[in-house]
Amino acid sequence: MAEFDTSDLPLPKGWQENTKRAMVCLTAMAHDALVTARGWAVDSRIHRVRLQAQVEQARQEIALLAEELRIKDARMRRIPAHQRPHYTSEERLAIMELKAARHLSAPQSACRFLVGQPTIRAWQKRLDETGPDALLKMSAVVNRFPEFVKHIVQRLTILCPLIGKVKMAQILARAGLHLAAATIERYRKEDPVKPEDKMADVIEEQTQTRVVTAIRPNHVWHVDLTCMPTGGGFWVPWLPQALIQVWPFCWWMAVVVDHYSRRVMGFAVFKKQPTSIAIRQFIGRCIANAGNTPKYLVCDKGVQFWNEGFKRWCRCKTIKPRYGAIGKHGSIAIIERFIRSLKHEYLNRLLIPLRRDTMRREIACYADWYNEHRPHQALNGATPLEMYEGVTAANHKPRYEPRRQWPSDAPCAAPYAPPKPEQGQHLTLIIRFADRHKKLPVIELREAA
Repeated sequence: MAEFDTSDLPLPKGWQENTKRAMVCLTAMAHDALVTARGWAVDSRIHRVRLQAQVEQARQEIALLAEELRIKDARMRRIPAHQRPHYTSEERLAIMELKAARHLSAPQSACRFLVGQPTIRAWQKRLDETGPDALLKMSAVVNRFPEFVKHIVQRLTILCPLIGKVKMAQILARAGLHLAAATIERYRKEDPVKPEDKMADVIEEQTQTRVVTAIRPNHVWHVDLTCMPTGGGFWVPWLPQALIQVWPFCWWMAVVVDHYSRRVMGFAVFKKQPTSIAIRQFIGRCIANAGNTPKYLVCDKGVQFWNEGFKRWCRCKTIKPRYGAIGKHGSIAIIERFIRSLKHEYLNRLLIPLRRDTMRREIACYADWYNEHRPHQALNGATPLEMYEGVTAANHKPRYEPRRQWPSDAPCAAPYAPPKPEQGQHLTLIIRFADRHKKLPVIELREAA
């Protein structure tokens, strides 16, 4: 067989100028092909095929994260060693703990954390140092509260890094320990990155109808749609530079929230943008599950809601629809805030599943945790389920008072709650998680034995 000479192949003029763009496009196209193939595999009737698709998805995510770390480490290695930022004393101790947990040698630890081997060995020798000049130390702040209170705050910060100081104060108040947000901030040696949580939970009606104010549960409901990409985003390097918003590239989600209590009344997951009939059926299921029909239904002017069929259906159900302003951010702020919390607190931290039943289980897990355990700032720290059922919020029940000499009639961090008869208790922090991913914490405080 004669050897084929590739040197005689005609190449387009200037082909070398487009090779880098071609590589980016090729990578995006390969990812789309993989997602499509996995979408077929996760719907297979063969259990082994479904498991293999999940394993391949996890392997790809691990490989992408490893590549991110390699790029960042390569940038840090180009900085001369004496010019690199130093680790803090707490970070040095954390490195030594990780070294012990992974059974790393000094050369392996030095390579992973971009320090010299003598540095690792010096840290190992100076583990027993104490005092303010110790090279490795644990954070310790003297305060009026006992030391275990600071430990509780720090452990919550480490285990639940996305909880802000106000939210943490509300969670601890529900568990019986009332701390001010400023006190929690002082207790944190280094504050973690916190999501902005200042969006007002209000309805800004810009129509000619009067503003609707919820006065009881099931009085005003909100409904909205959103989509969640399975691969992290919709961008592609070719025109129109966006993926088609259908499965397996994304999931469409519909959510109903009660305005008065902020309780999630129901949700649905679709493979493509749902029709108006599908949304009506979904809202009908929410009404049947709640055993109540709302008087008002707040939504935007999407094609699913702004049509005669939907308005006729509302009239048959004796529901008055209210529409937010077109293109106005915040006109349906209640439901938008919940969707933002759902994505930021949970879905963005997951490897989005490609099976619909798995996606439903993940959203149901967050919705149950949100309703029962997550304090809501607009409700003064109460949970949506407490407001919906009209029971006393946990942060208004008698609180723990770990300060023995604190006057029983003196004020505490808001909201005010009377102390329990016995003061100066030593408390133990108990954290369990409502999900298998350990991202939805349920906080509890108990008196130490």
